[in-house]
Amino acid sequence: MPPAWLTVVAWLYLSVCFCCAGIISYDIAVNHRRQPMGVMNYVFPITALYFGPAALAFYWRWARAPARSEPQMGMSHATTAMAPVPAVGGGLAPGEELQHEMAEQHSPGQAQVHERARPRWVTMAIEVSHCGAGCSLGDVISEFAIFALGLAVAGVTLGAEYIGDYLLALAFGILFQYFAIAPMRGLGVKDGLIAAAKADFISLTAFEFGLFGWMAVMTYVLFRAPHHLMPSSAAFWLLMQVGMMIGFATSWPANVWLVKRGIKIPM
Repeated sequence: MPPAWLTVVAWLYLSVCFCCAGIISYDIAVNHRRQPMGVMNYVFPITALYFGPAALAFYWRWARAPARSEPQMGMSHATTAMAPVPAVGGGLAPGEELQHEMAEQHSPGQAQVHERARPRWVTMAIEVSHCGAGCSLGDVISEFAIFALGLAVAGVTLGAEYIGDYLLALAFGILFQYFAIAPMRGLGVKDGLIAAAKADFISLTAFEFGLFGWMAVMTYVLFRAPHHLMPSSAAFWLLMQVGMMIGFATSWPANVWLVKRGIKIPM
């Protein structure tokens, strides 16, 4: 059993994280602030499930999309359609390049304002969040499944967790990347999945490397047998949140390298 103070801290932080994720979800769905890239509507709430207030503050400062409303009275449909919607990483939503060029003729340099206002580290943070969201979702599902089925490898539960977490993280990571990269490049399902796998394999492996290292510390240093933490305890998920933050950090350099090589497109 984890110490009482750790359980209390875990429940408090988990509650805060769920509230932060709920606020972001409410803002996106109810306040009509949907992201130009649809998959990001899920990325930001999932990131808040482990980064909590930090993720909420980041979303509100750097990633909150403009509210979508009906065109104002007297504004022509053509004028409304001409205005580009900035993507999360400072680019444009698919299919808007022509409108963007036309808009620049009316207001030269205006399209670069958003790009200049957003530091490079913000773009990379969004990129890593996208990778981390798929990994985190796969990890959570895997941990509950392994616990429910009582799976182990050579009698060691951690071995089953490594395999299950990695495979599901890979699956969800590629899926999230597919819905980002396929629309931007106009790819079909097959080509889109191949491109997504190339773009996300290294970054999600780096994310899981950091998480798995922390899970080993949890198992063999902090809570050695017979005091292993189980997914049924709040303390387990608090420490897994720490592991996801570490995974976020270890995935950052990989994402920087992938973007520089042109393998991943900044969002």
